[in-house]
Amino acid sequence: MTPSRRLLILAAATSFAALAGAPAFAQAWPQRNITFIVPFPAGGGTDAFARPIAAQLEQQLGQRIIIENRAGAGGTVGASAAAKAAPDGYTFFVGAAHHTIAPSLYPKLDYNIETDFVPVAVIAQPPQVISVHPGKVQAKTLAELIAFAKANPDKLNYASAGNGTTHHLAGELFKLASKTSLTHVPYRGAGPAMQDLIAGQVDLMFDGLGTSAPQIQSGTLRGLAVAAPARSPAIPDVPTAKEAGLEGYEVSTWYALWAPKGTPAAIVTKMQAEVTTALKAKMISDAWAKNGSPIPTLTGAEFGTFVTSEVARWGKVVNEAKVKLD
Repeated sequence: MTPSRRLLILAAATSFAALAGAPAFAQAWPQRNITFIVPFPAGGGTDAFARPIAAQLEQQLGQRIIIENRAGAGGTVGASAAAKAAPDGYTFFVGAAHHTIAPSLYPKLDYNIETDFVPVAVIAQPPQVISVHPGKVQAKTLAELIAFAKANPDKLNYASAGNGTTHHLAGELFKLASKTSLTHVPYRGAGPAMQDLIAGQVDLMFDGLGTSAPQIQSGTLRGLAVAAPARSPAIPDVPTAKEAGLEGYEVSTWYALWAPKGTPAAIVTKMQAEVTTALKAKMISDAWAKNGSPIPTLTGAEFGTFVTSEVARWGKVVNEAKVKLD
């Protein structure tokens, strides 16, 4: 056999082995623990949806999923860490709508949410709700809140999960829509912000239903309006912003799963399928309904297109509201 023929046979065998190995590689995954990086503290909205979906995925995949909370800078610290993680299928990023706002507020980010990650799937999409502390804010309706805010500029303060989060920008969007002026108080996550709202340290919050719905249901907080086209089954007595007299105010704090750029496509595809299956589980559908979130269906490229549209949308809000980091 000539040397050139040997090379041809070797090349063909190598190509065949690579093709045969790709599905086997996906089938063999996972063989050890998987880490989900959550860029906010425990107890916040991202965490509230990440933990149940991780628990369901553990059952399906047969491997433990470790939640690693890395808070700071409006969720960008955790995002940066996730972007630099080894793309081996054992680290995923549980981000949120906040991460499509960050590019407009943090010009020196060391990662790009559109190019340094592979979109896997949206895992929850709860609308936001305007909630007040009933002992600190006397307003019983959204109209009363707006009237008080207009008569008392900057007297009311609102908590957020941090600069650049949807809580923050939802507040800025509210100020634009209602022509009011409120004082922003950023925290290191929705969990700490919610704790201070419950304690009466702040007046109100523009928060996802995942963390606010239980507090409204128990009467700890008073819900004034849901920022969605329709009322939420989780809090059916709370009107939509439009019903309450504020047109065009719709905000969703969605949460999603990404993989670091370079993660094998076969693993990403398998994780997409596993998430789709997980979202159909009764444990998840019941928990999501309680927290006011419909079951989302955005995955892969469609999810990536959605991310790009959200970056553009929030960039416009940042520009119009002249938002500056506090």
